[in-house]
Amino acid sequence: MYYDIVDFARTTPGWLHTLAEVGTDAGLFLFVALFGVAALRAWRAPARDLALVVAGPAGVVFAYVVSEVVKTFVREDRPCRGAVATIAACPPPDDWSFPSNHSVIAAGAAATLALVWRALAWAVLPLAAMMAFSRVFVGVHYPHDVAAGFLLGLVLAPLFALLVVGALTPAVRLARTRLSPR
Repeated sequence: MYYDIVDFARTTPGWLHTLAEVGTDAGLFLFVALFGVAALRAWRAPARDLALVVAGPAGVVFAYVVSEVVKTFVREDRPCRGAVATIAACPPPDDWSFPSNHSVIAAGAAATLALVWRALAWAVLPLAAMMAFSRVFVGVHYPHDVAAGFLLGLVLAPLFALLVVGALTPAVRLARTRLSPR
């Protein structure tokens, strides 16, 4: 399947290559901006809502760290190291393939954004899926790397956020008290 996708990708127009390469990182920046907007929306909401917005990126970081730990044990070589022409340059030899960190981050950000701002789910979850797929399209990951990364982010990030929101809520209340004009 990897070779079929990469072969197909090479037949697509150059603008799509650029979109696939740049779009993954641009999508991550979009998710950061959406977390900022979500924080502004939750600023006057109950403290738990704002704490959940704060916990979302922490959950993404947690999922990313788990992904990095998995990579140190699995140590799967990138598919682009073989004799296959790809759209993107192949990452360095010590940058392992399984699971895809981009997929972990994209799915984790989308899942936690959907948790804190449900109306965004219809947009952020398909965007995360496209961002994850782009890693196979440009040739730097196998499909199973992306699927595993997506699942890790989708499950671990919101789970972590939900587990720590109780501890963060009093801190949000305290911060609001200290930041409010007297």
